[in-house]
Amino acid sequence: MKINGRTVMVCDCTHTMALDGKALAKACGTAAAAEGDLAVATQLCRSQLDRFEARVKESGPLLVACTQEAPLFAEIAAEDNPDAMVAFTNIRERAGWSDEGAEALPKIAALLAEAALDIPPTGTITLTSEGTCLVYGTDERAIEAARRLSGSLDVTVLLKNPRDVAPPRVMDVPVFKGTIRAAKGWLGNFEIVVDDYAPAIPASRAALAFDPPRQGAASRCDVIVDLTGGAPLFPAHGKRDGYLRPDPDSPAAVADALLKAADLVGEFEKPRYVDFKADLCAHSRSRKTGCTRCLDVCPTGAITPNGDHVVIDPHICAGCGSCAAVCPTGASTYALPPQQTVYERLRTLLSSYAKAGGTDAVLLVHDPRHGDEMISLMARHGRGLPARVLPFAVNEVTQLGFDAFAAALAYGAAQVRVLIGPGNEGETAGLASQIGLAETAMAGLGYGSGRVSIIDARDPDAVEAELWDLPRTPGAAAGTFLPATFLPMGGKRTVTMLALRHLHKVAPEPVEVLPLVPGAPFGRVQVMVEGCTLCLACVGACPTGALLDNAEKPMLSFSQDACVQCGLCRNTCPEKVIALVPEIDFRDSARGAKVIKEEEPFCCVKCGKPFATKSSIEKIVAALAGKHAMFATPEAANRMRMCGDCRVIDQFEQGDAPFAMGGPRGPRTTEDYLRERELARGTDPEDPGSVH
Repeated sequence: MKINGRTVMVCDCTHTMALDGKALAKACGTAAAAEGDLAVATQLCRSQLDRFEARVKESGPLLVACTQEAPLFAEIAAEDNPDAMVAFTNIRERAGWSDEGAEALPKIAALLAEAALDIPPTGTITLTSEGTCLVYGTDERAIEAARRLSGSLDVTVLLKNPRDVAPPRVMDVPVFKGTIRAAKGWLGNFEIVVDDYAPAIPASRAALAFDPPRQGAASRCDVIVDLTGGAPLFPAHGKRDGYLRPDPDSPAAVADALLKAADLVGEFEKPRYVDFKADLCAHSRSRKTGCTRCLDVCPTGAITPNGDHVVIDPHICAGCGSCAAVCPTGASTYALPPQQTVYERLRTLLSSYAKAGGTDAVLLVHDPRHGDEMISLMARHGRGLPARVLPFAVNEVTQLGFDAFAAALAYGAAQVRVLIGPGNEGETAGLASQIGLAETAMAGLGYGSGRVSIIDARDPDAVEAELWDLPRTPGAAAGTFLPATFLPMGGKRTVTMLALRHLHKVAPEPVEVLPLVPGAPFGRVQVMVEGCTLCLACVGACPTGALLDNAEKPMLSFSQDACVQCGLCRNTCPEKVIALVPEIDFRDSARGAKVIKEEEPFCCVKCGKPFATKSSIEKIVAALAGKHAMFATPEAANRMRMCGDCRVIDQFEQGDAPFAMGGPRGPRTTEDYLRERELARGTDPEDPGSVH
């Protein structure tokens, strides 16, 4: 049997799963069934290993429904056919090992269809470490840790406020004192600034003594081992490559950190988690701040303002994906894998489940670390996953936003549950805001609350109980299953609106306009037209083209589909007549540009040429006529109603040109100075005897 061109091999793991090859081939679709019945193996990794060996020698990609023995299969493939493309998926813990395993056929078909998709490769960056290590501590433990690393790394010890530290008998590692005031960088490129910096004195006797300290010493290193037990040097320190901060009071934690540090020499590839398109960023225009959503949620400080947009440092980015989840324009998109792949996976998983006869699907979003472990423990020691719960693994659960949740619900998920783990601590604010937005939209359309929520539990029994206790909630049409079929083409906003319009079409209580909470990335601008002078500063500031002008006449138009509620128009407007109204308008009229205000152009009172708007000229005249020295007379004030050319001509014609200085002055002579002196004395220089 083939799915998407991949030959599929399935094993029932020594009859621990109820698998019917003929029924499964039928559930996988017409194309798969046409390939013939699926031969279900019983011990594919042992007594029937020859089946895999025969298949792997054939041309074409292969999909094996087993992850436990993936290392064995990969080793054989490397020996028998090094060019073989072999992928693996887990249907045992995720479907077959369950109290409802016999009813999990639609789910298994969906998991196989999703696994058969082609996943594009992800770009990487290279981190280079030469092994220069700083051990930052407070006492002898830092010196001992440095000794243990000195065989692998070039180590220096920095002691923070050391007291009564016994001098080492042999100074085999350099020791300094100092307090790190500032630190930045990543593995292979850390830069620190140290205050109270001083080297140890070799003649120290009972306790380490140091030379006179100096402030602001700068240095760099490749790796930092922080044993101070104080405040971390970096935000989200556990995600900063090359920075290790174990509990100094835990020998096991320190030993584990030193083991990791010893391996941090050489070149390392790191995924480029986020793709960024600066031209789509709505952060700022003309020094006016607009959208700050990504800056507000980044836990590592990898995002910083950079003029009209932000910049994301891929060396610091830890890949939580919160910026991509909250970005309203799609300037930030997650790249592991690309968001388009996530949409296609959702569409394939949910549509395949529905076609195979599955109902009331619950999408369980999880990461491969905490989530896979929870699912495995539930399958091995508990009831497993219910047959209608479809696990959906992503690199980080915080990478998903309103667009993904809306797409999942439109494609047929009755509910979405996001399983978060210890690794998500401190970085779920963006996820919570996106879930809140999804809940607002679904409740507003009559689907009720509880469609999308978080499962925050560390105990697999608690996770299992919550999943099994979920009420059966119908999918996209409250009793009539009508999943969407649209292709997820276009950008983030396009896909979101396609999903929302489908959900609106089949909603129990469709509304024309759905109010949203402040800060939502959908809505309109409300312009107080009486105070608007059509200066069009808002048009120049709008980063998405939601506000438009007209080259033919003074006009301001608005396209609601393009508005991301960044606030740049409101912050830029000199008249302060713009307000933001967060909402989703499902009416057809909201899809095109709508005129907000238009005027006939104001024509020059002298030559008749149009050059401004009537409201702007009236406002200027009212503000300056008779109140400013340049426009004190009616004739001068009338110049404000003239175009630029006529204004200059009129000033010269009236003889009060502001820059007129008269003719050139003649040269001054001695006679001129003598004449002025005599006049000052009161005598006429032409008649010395006269007195004035």
